[in-house]
Amino acid sequence: MRAKRLLRWVLLVIGAGVLGGWLYATPPGLLGKADAVAYAVCARNPLHSPFLGARQMPLCFRDTGMHLGALLTLLFLAWRAPRRGGFPKGATAWLLGLLAAAFAIDGGNSFLYAATGKALYLPHNLLRLLTGLGMGLVIGALLYAAFQQTVWRRWESAPALTLRRLGTLVLLAAGAGALVWSGNPLVLYPVALLSTGDVVLLLSMIYGLFAVGLLRRENTARTWRDLIGFFYVGWLVAMLQIGLFDALRFAFTHTWSGFPRP
Repeated sequence: MRAKRLLRWVLLVIGAGVLGGWLYATPPGLLGKADAVAYAVCARNPLHSPFLGARQMPLCFRDTGMHLGALLTLLFLAWRAPRRGGFPKGATAWLLGLLAAAFAIDGGNSFLYAATGKALYLPHNLLRLLTGLGMGLVIGALLYAAFQQTVWRRWESAPALTLRRLGTLVLLAAGAGALVWSGNPLVLYPVALLSTGDVVLLLSMIYGLFAVGLLRRENTARTWRDLIGFFYVGWLVAMLQIGLFDALRFAFTHTWSGFPRP
């Protein structure tokens, strides 16, 4: 018991140190911190990014869409299917596959255009946003099912994401995409915070699931309180990764800004 208490305090001190150091070293303000999170995972090419007035958004169009879509899916499924944990099946799975394929094709096409000046079609930021939103639905659906199956003592094997729910999510994602594309500052400011917040959330969930597996505590949680320790560890590893990637990129570029590619 004493060893567990000591470990808890050690982890809390480490977490406070990591967070404090990251807050000190990164640009000031909420949007500055959002930029620093995005800096670890996104090229932040200004040609491929939305702008909040004259200020570049933290994530590019593709990553903004992806993280908004994933966050939307996680929240929607937590509301509509709080104990279901089955992976998508049948037509739902096929449609998710098409969304993933569209993301891969559009990303590959953009890379080909940047590298050679030739492509299957001319890349466009609206396509980056829409395919990113679609991929976000895929990521959210798969991560939600993996989470449910791993942590809860009692979970239902029925798919969390049904065809009808996917249809609802597609409509919600389309609405979110339209709001982002509008360029309205009243929309883009919360979008900047929500999308970068999802970066931390996804990494924390993934590393938290690894912690559950490494400690062989699968399917033991009865309440959310039982998961606090695991996902604190997940958050800690996520912040260490973000901080490390920030430091490495800044060491090479000497700027917090994004960099354009040809």
